Amino acid sequence: MTKSLQSIGVDTALRLAQIDPRQARQRYSVVLERTVCELNGESCLELDETWQPRQQIMCSRSFGEKLTQYADLKENVCEFAARAAEKLRRDKQLAMVVNVFIRTSPFDKTGPHYSNTATGTLTQPSSDTRKILDMAIRLFDMVWKDGYRYAKAGVMLGDFCSPDDVQLNLFDSQKGRHENEALMKVIDTINHAGEGKIWFGGQRPQKDWFMRQANVSPAYTTRWSSIPEVK
Repeated sequence: MTKSLQSIGVDTALRLAQIDPRQARQRYSVVLERTVCELNGESCLELDETWQPRQQIMCSRSFGEKLTQYADLKENVCEFAARAAEKLRRDKQLAMVVNVFIRTSPFDKTGPHYSNTATGTLTQPSSDTRKILDMAIRLFDMVWKDGYRYAKAGVMLGDFCSPDDVQLNLFDSQKGRHENEALMKVIDTINHAGEGKIWFGGQRPQKDWFMRQANVSPAYTTRWSSIPEVK
């Protein structure tokens, strides 16, 4: 509608804000009427109306040092799975699909290259960290190969649905489901008060595998020690 608006002298946001909203609705659409009202400070859409849940959740990281041991890489995959499950609960969603990938660095010239991914489907949509961890470990075992220097791994959750839309099967216990949800809620509450206070057995307590940040830009606005000194 750009040409049509320009034909009546509307070529800037200011001039659009000055036209009659009723004229915008009659001549164009209700969407343009709302735009005019919004430009004049009148809220037409609530924030929760514009928010859309995520379609997938990805947790991955490049490692500061190449990993060659099964146990080390498995701990990282468990950490990513736990984080993804926590984000899933924060969004009040359940996931049906779990994806795990591992790969070496394409720039590493010291060894062979390898990249693989595996996808699994849960029996029921869930945000329970234990179920997601169990699936992630099984998928990791499918793609793991010895003899490589791994540089990155990740876990992705997909095929989301609302907890209200879950169809239980004949053998599901509603009581057990509520107990699992309550347990996850307690864990999240404790960890949000101080991250890392509770973790699952597969996770690594010490987060010493993060990417190197020796050359990261200084935090000028949030750290006193990063403020430049003029002498």
